[in-house]
Amino acid sequence: MDIFIEKLHIRDAEDLLKFELENRTFFEEMVPTRGADYYTPNIFNKKLEALLDEQFQGVSYYFLIKDRDNSIIGRINLVDIDESRKVGHLGYRIGQVHTGKGIASKALTLLLESISDKEIKLIEAKTTTNNVASQKVLEKNGFERSDRSDKQFEMNGQKVSFVYYWWTSRFEYILK
Repeated sequence: MDIFIEKLHIRDAEDLLKFELENRTFFEEMVPTRGADYYTPNIFNKKLEALLDEQFQGVSYYFLIKDRDNSIIGRINLVDIDESRKVGHLGYRIGQVHTGKGIASKALTLLLESISDKEIKLIEAKTTTNNVASQKVLEKNGFERSDRSDKQFEMNGQKVSFVYYWWTSRFEYILK
């Protein structure tokens, strides 16, 4: 499937809320819930405006993953960028009907290419232990598994913990 990533804009609000609502149950199987309020248009729009402000300030990059028809099929973000250390934190989600097609992996490749001029040296990511598909996406794109949390929490009746990954643009980069 041909995909592209595009920076998030305010014009995407309605389509993005629809995407989130359509996939809410599916997403909440793998990540902690955002709460019911998140999905009300007024709250959603306020949160979107806050994300766009972060993006404008350069502390986060928010992208939509779209298909040839310009439909939203996922999201991929690099957030909480520490400019002094050149470190950012990765997050992504793919709509349920589009999983298993390599979209997350392609989108991550596109993200890494799009930030190549941003001097990001290290990207950190985490996933839950039950999200094996996400772990495979990270590993396929050169992320190294760094740690697994000893702390467990319950999500959807299952005990899970976080698995941490990192990616570096330069082999000699050393964490400070």
